[in-house]
Amino acid sequence: MALIWESHDSLPYIDPDITDAERQRAKASIARHLPKDYLSTPHPSLAPLPAVNFSETFRQEINRVAAGQPRQQGIDVSRYEAPDEPSSDSDQATMKEALRNAYILTTFLSDRHTNLQLLDEFGKNAWLIGNSQTEQILQVLERELTGLKSETENINRARKATQEQSKGELLTLQENWKRGIGRILEIQVAADQLRRQLGQGQLHPAT
Repeated sequence: MALIWESHDSLPYIDPDITDAERQRAKASIARHLPKDYLSTPHPSLAPLPAVNFSETFRQEINRVAAGQPRQQGIDVSRYEAPDEPSSDSDQATMKEALRNAYILTTFLSDRHTNLQLLDEFGKNAWLIGNSQTEQILQVLERELTGLKSETENINRARKATQEQSKGELLTLQENWKRGIGRILEIQVAADQLRRQLGQGQLHPAT
């Protein structure tokens, strides 16, 4: 089942979006504070990665894959084959080793045959039960996802309605704030002009 992800704008609805030029300036300002190798070098505050010690066989396989070479070896099938019977003139040690290998192979093949029988008898039911359990887990996750999406939609609608209801008040406060800042600047400029005039002797303070 394909999942369609939906996102909502996290910015307030009543604020205008920034222009492309402002966005580019912000990105350029951020880029100036980033080191040149920030994409390839881990941040100093990150813990170092644990050392990995590969076995020689594993390292050879990594090198083979990195070089793009085909696999030269696979599963050793000799364990599934009947051992060769030693010659009649073999020494006692050779005969004992051949007998030991025959016992090992017989035990392995016997256990393998038993596992195949169990798989044939119970494997299908186990597979069906596993699928059923997986499907139940999927249904639970889908219901949870549907509930979270519905909750997110409700929160977003309430958020939008609240901002739109407060739009007039916020705009009024913003205009008052701008006018207040403007008056402060005007008074500061006038005060600086008076200070300069006093410093130049053009005005005399009242005694």
